[in-house]
Amino acid sequence: MKSADIRQAFLNYFEEHGHTVVPSSSLVPDNDPTLLFTNAGMVPFKDVFLGRDPRPYVRATSAQRCVRAGGKHNDLDNVGYTARHHTFFEMLGNFSFGDYFKRDAIRFAWEFLTQRLGLPAEKLWVTVHISDDEAEKIWKEEIGVDPRRFSKLDEDNFWQMGDTGPCGPSSEIFYDHGPEVWGGPPGSPEEDGDRYIEIWNLVFMQFDRDAAGNLNPLPKPSIDTGMGLERVAAVLQGVHSNYEIDLFQNLLKAAAQRTGHADTRHPSLRVIADHIRSCAFLIADGVLPSNEGRGYVLRRIIRRAIRHGHKLGAKDNFFHKLVGALDVEMGDAYPELREGRHQIERILLKEEEQFARTLEHGMGLLEEALAELDGEVLPGETVFKLYDTYGFPYDLTADVCRERGVTLDEIGFKRALEAQRERARAASQFGADYHASLELEGETAFTGYDRLEDRATVMAIVDREGNALASLEPDQRGIVVLDRTPFYGESGGQVGDTGYLHLDGGRFLVNDTQKQGGHHLHHGVLLEGSLSVGAEVSPQVDAELRGATIRNHSATHLMHKALRLVLGDHVQQKGSLVTPERLRFDFSHFEAMTAEQLAEVERLVNEQILANAPTRIEQMTLDQAKARGAAALFEAKYADNVRVLTIGADDFSIELCGGTHVARSGDIGCFHIVSEQGIAAGVRRIEAITGEGALAYFREQEMRLARIGERLKAKPEQVEERVESLVERNRSLEKELERLKAKLASAAGSDMLAQAQEIAGIKLLATQLEGVSAKELRGVLDQLKNKLGSGIVVLGVADREAGKVSLIAGVTDDLTGRVKAGELVNHVATQVGGKGGGRADMAQAGGSDVAALPAALESVSAWVEQQLH
Repeated sequence: MKSADIRQAFLNYFEEHGHTVVPSSSLVPDNDPTLLFTNAGMVPFKDVFLGRDPRPYVRATSAQRCVRAGGKHNDLDNVGYTARHHTFFEMLGNFSFGDYFKRDAIRFAWEFLTQRLGLPAEKLWVTVHISDDEAEKIWKEEIGVDPRRFSKLDEDNFWQMGDTGPCGPSSEIFYDHGPEVWGGPPGSPEEDGDRYIEIWNLVFMQFDRDAAGNLNPLPKPSIDTGMGLERVAAVLQGVHSNYEIDLFQNLLKAAAQRTGHADTRHPSLRVIADHIRSCAFLIADGVLPSNEGRGYVLRRIIRRAIRHGHKLGAKDNFFHKLVGALDVEMGDAYPELREGRHQIERILLKEEEQFARTLEHGMGLLEEALAELDGEVLPGETVFKLYDTYGFPYDLTADVCRERGVTLDEIGFKRALEAQRERARAASQFGADYHASLELEGETAFTGYDRLEDRATVMAIVDREGNALASLEPDQRGIVVLDRTPFYGESGGQVGDTGYLHLDGGRFLVNDTQKQGGHHLHHGVLLEGSLSVGAEVSPQVDAELRGATIRNHSATHLMHKALRLVLGDHVQQKGSLVTPERLRFDFSHFEAMTAEQLAEVERLVNEQILANAPTRIEQMTLDQAKARGAAALFEAKYADNVRVLTIGADDFSIELCGGTHVARSGDIGCFHIVSEQGIAAGVRRIEAITGEGALAYFREQEMRLARIGERLKAKPEQVEERVESLVERNRSLEKELERLKAKLASAAGSDMLAQAQEIAGIKLLATQLEGVSAKELRGVLDQLKNKLGSGIVVLGVADREAGKVSLIAGVTDDLTGRVKAGELVNHVATQVGGKGGGRADMAQAGGSDVAALPAALESVSAWVEQQLH
């Protein structure tokens, strides 16, 4: 039975038993700060179990894609070397939200395994939690499981997603591969063997663990089950390793072809086959390689796959070429993979090219570090800097050092690595308490789409730590919650409104508005009067700042559409910030925009502003919005009914948006792009201004141009011509300076040649230079070698202030068989507190003992004479 058939059979079975088939959610968890990635099938339903997210169904089933490669659930280092560890896997699950419980969950699992899949009952082993007598009774008395194939376990059978959140006892089902495979049943001393393999876990969700560790009963006991598709496929296909199933075999063959390594059982090929799945799906879900957070984990997985490809002998960029093979295997089940295939390939190719440059740059830095090394041990801090700052692999550093007879300070490296991990854990944004929220009843009605002033009642007052307050006194800071408000709470990239809450005899200054759940939180300080819970107030939004904000927000929508028209449909929003001062928009693109492209985007947006078309806002279902072609940023965050914004002539831009906007496109006034830059691999950022902000910018540019004209004694329209003239004159002077320097160096070189001595018929020049920088040594060396025709040159420069010595040695091609420049420069470097090496014809080195340089250079003739004899 093929993997695709197993997946579909599972979904069909549970749909037949009243479950709603729910598509796989994104690998990026929706509004969950406790998780780096979706790492289990129940993650998309976490709020449903907690009663915070009502759904139109009480039974669900899904094939959820999962990643475990960072944070608490991290299998990365085991991948490729064990039979069942993966960074990416599919979890088949069925869920009950307060509907059925243990009895039906157990019955469904047993019936599906034994009847639908045909697994023999005598090959299955069942476990329950040591306290779960109810589940034990159902298994033994109602299902008829053989007591000899049954275990009661402790910690292994209590499941929880994280340190806080839904949890409960579980019941696991194992498959017995038979006595020919070593290992014992679960709970035995030999349980770590491979004979008994867990294939299904039934979690009886009964509790919600809070931050204090207390187990609070859930409103409705529920069911969360998970069956690993890869493990079940291995059982049904009669193979022992997940990498032997149909899905992986085709990926392994593709990886073998691309790397030129024929043995598909090689661990490195398994790493590559596993990693292409996690990388492709993470990119499909909007994660891009970067140096922090999720992007850092993705980059680490990509580079690990590339390194394993290089170990197998791959010379060219190969990893991105595997996306096609993955599409063949999984594109039917996951259309987002097929739709994003070319985008994924481009991102992976960019990463491969960048990593190649990283390796080249890292080798240069490593060579420099070894040349300046004082001793025989490369410090752990240096190894860590190469690894952490420049992405240079540790094992490659070890290989190079081994060739040079240098050992690594492994203890120091691990110490620095652990310190970095501690810093990362301390600063991690993924360790927040899932319950860190204010407990408030009801919700705030938002009236700000139609008005900037209103009348409202104070429902609650809290301090910044979330403690309830009865009232506020003058100069006291707090958070005020109203029953209704025209203040927009920060969301969708648009900042929160500011303004005042007017009350009898006083004012509360609102300097920020945030949203939490259904409430708007007005952050600020009471300026005068007394504010109490239950008081009547008059909220008043700062109209000028709101006006500037909505101009920037509406322009963002027009710009997004313009970018797609100019650059292509691959452009997707990756984040935004809309303030009264300017707009910031992050989007997917793989190279810097040209001046012509930026000008065209600007032209298209201003064209729509001049059209002055009315803005249209409609409420419709999500399916209707999709049919209209509305763009959405994170689809999982939208409800069934959505707010659709249409702005511009001929429905230029259609997007889902909950923000506030101009009534007509002409209200934006004008639009100007201030900057465009890259912020991560494949992600660009545009900052732009509108309205009064743009006019102020233009005025400042005019004034700056006028000031420059005054300095140049030119009118503004003559400035460009005058600057070009100055640049050309500067170039001419620089060339003249270089010519004079070369002439001086040549003259000095001719003088130095008179100092050359002859040893065994070979010319040798070993001398210390003055007034020459370390960077200029190479040029002087080349000139001297050319003038000698045949010979050996050693040059040294001492920087007394810095306490550094720079050395270079050159041997003409006809003599490299007898004297090696690398060995020669190393001989000199060891005498000045350094170490060096390089090619046979040219090598560089450094040192720290300036006073020892003259004697070191004097020793060269004796060393060369010894080599020649």
